[in-house]
Amino acid sequence: MKAISCHLLPIKPPTAAPLPRLLPPPTHSPSHPSKATSITSRAISISAPSIPALDTNASDDAVSAFWDYQFLFVSQRAETADPVPLRLVDGALPHGFPSGTYYLTGPGLFSDDHGSTVHPLDGHGYLRSFRIDAAAGRVDFAARYVETEAQAEERDRDTGEWRFTHRGPFSVLKGGNMVGNTKVMKNVANTSVLRWGGRLFCLWEGGDPYEIEPRSLETVGRFDLAAGKRIKAGDDDGTVRAKLLDVAARVLKPLLYGVFKMPPKRWLSHYKIDVKRNRLLIMSCNAEDMLLPRSNFTIFEYDSNFKLLQSQEFNIPDHLMIHDWAFTDSHYILFGNRIKLDIAGSMTALCGFSPMISALSVNPSKTTCPIYLLPRFEDTKSRDWRVPIEAPSQMWVLHTGNAFEEKYENGDLHIQIQASTCSYQWFNFQKMFGYDWQTGKLDPSMMNLKRGQETLLPHLVNVSIKLDVDGNCQDCSVDNLAEWSKPTDFPVINQEFSGGRNTYVYAASSSGSRQALPHFPFDTVVKMNTATKATHTWSTGRRRFIGEPVFIPKAGGGGEDEGFLLVVEYAVSTQRCYLVILDPKLIGKRNALVARFEVPRHLNFPLGFHGFWAQTSSSERHVASSPTRNLELSHECIGAT
Repeated sequence: MKAISCHLLPIKPPTAAPLPRLLPPPTHSPSHPSKATSITSRAISISAPSIPALDTNASDDAVSAFWDYQFLFVSQRAETADPVPLRLVDGALPHGFPSGTYYLTGPGLFSDDHGSTVHPLDGHGYLRSFRIDAAAGRVDFAARYVETEAQAEERDRDTGEWRFTHRGPFSVLKGGNMVGNTKVMKNVANTSVLRWGGRLFCLWEGGDPYEIEPRSLETVGRFDLAAGKRIKAGDDDGTVRAKLLDVAARVLKPLLYGVFKMPPKRWLSHYKIDVKRNRLLIMSCNAEDMLLPRSNFTIFEYDSNFKLLQSQEFNIPDHLMIHDWAFTDSHYILFGNRIKLDIAGSMTALCGFSPMISALSVNPSKTTCPIYLLPRFEDTKSRDWRVPIEAPSQMWVLHTGNAFEEKYENGDLHIQIQASTCSYQWFNFQKMFGYDWQTGKLDPSMMNLKRGQETLLPHLVNVSIKLDVDGNCQDCSVDNLAEWSKPTDFPVINQEFSGGRNTYVYAASSSGSRQALPHFPFDTVVKMNTATKATHTWSTGRRRFIGEPVFIPKAGGGGEDEGFLLVVEYAVSTQRCYLVILDPKLIGKRNALVARFEVPRHLNFPLGFHGFWAQTSSSERHVASSPTRNLELSHECIGAT
């Protein structure tokens, strides 16, 4: 396997320290070449660089903390041709652990071979899979790039060399690919992953999902969710303002669709699964609405065979950005993150001097947060959904964990939503993850505010809405989900309770034990009891971090916290990744660690975003022993979104 030196984002440490020495890049040679060998044999293998000569025993050392942050975003160019068995280093797979596959996606590449770097959100999608055979006590690891159209253009399949040609929404390229570059919508399929109806997909915020072969991780191609589907159009309010916006939209469409090649429908990367009805819920919005003071959302519901059961379009007269959302038995719930057009930023963005996202900025003009309760079914008795409920707290919603509703005998309705939110003062489109597009460098201080400002950072809240029988809001309140003040994000639950009342929420958080970079990256799994407000935690070792946890119910069901938690541990100081299995019941009481599996060093990968657990069905186990069978199977899937 051909190899070249490691690629880091260009960085500058906080004090004078030597740049890290690059290790010789080892290669992975599968013992049994497969169909993928012709592709992966040209992949470029890298290893994370060694740490500068520092006092590594000083966990609060600012320089080592700085380098630790950089190592979470080291490009990994290696791919696997065959699954690689992982070494068990702690514990064992317990009795009752279900067999299945944990898929994790996120960016894999942050710099090319010609001086350009990209924002982590613009990094090419790198899909990882951990296939767990509980009976054999075995975990096999595989990883491959999603072969999107942009990836095919930017990677030379013969030499393995990369040259970025697409800007992406958050990045600016070097040299000739900077000014006038209209390749903006770089669909990198790097944000979330979904297994549904026996098919596997990688999703991105702004384009079609890419279908992936579940076992080999080979890319099948783009999947058009709305192809040939009839959409029930939303009602326009008929005002002069709405008509003027329609005219503006018609003017923008040729520019956005034709010149900048933006897809008319921007699919959100966060979907929902209605376990009770066995439905997939997914949402899209119109590309031109990103630049107009209105928002058009279309929500689709599919059965397990991808038959479209219903779709609805909602036209909201407000300029909003939605990343995640929620649903109940009778409503779709949208938190309105208010945005506005930045005229000066738009001009520089269109010319290629700044990222396209600089055309937008947050709009903190109101002290409340609009919540739209959209009727899910025609017979849903609802208030005028165009008029939002204004929550008495200005908050930018990042992710939702769960939502549910309870109807009382008198017809009143009580809706509760669990979500992670942050302050408008902290959220900044151009500084997410601390990436500076002007220098192409990572500055972790943006993610770690000064002491006393922790309340601006992400934390979990419970939003309570009480409606009377006529849909009038009687009360809306926002409270901390539990007695936990540390920055927290990526809330997940036992998905068997999705859409219904749940007691437990799990999330990634920080122990706050580090003086330098105390808030992010996360190093703690927190379990919150929404009834008692109590919290319990499990933390990694020193200089180790985690991503989003995923809950796996025990086979045969049981209590809400009967199951296991999966989380990836990033041991940056030793350049290792681990798949960690935790017992949710034991978090905070005694050692909750059930097992830890080590990923080989040469396959060490950067921070992932979102994952999905797909339990192996009996039909798949049969096909595993008969590889000539068609792999279009029916699965019982449980997702983490």
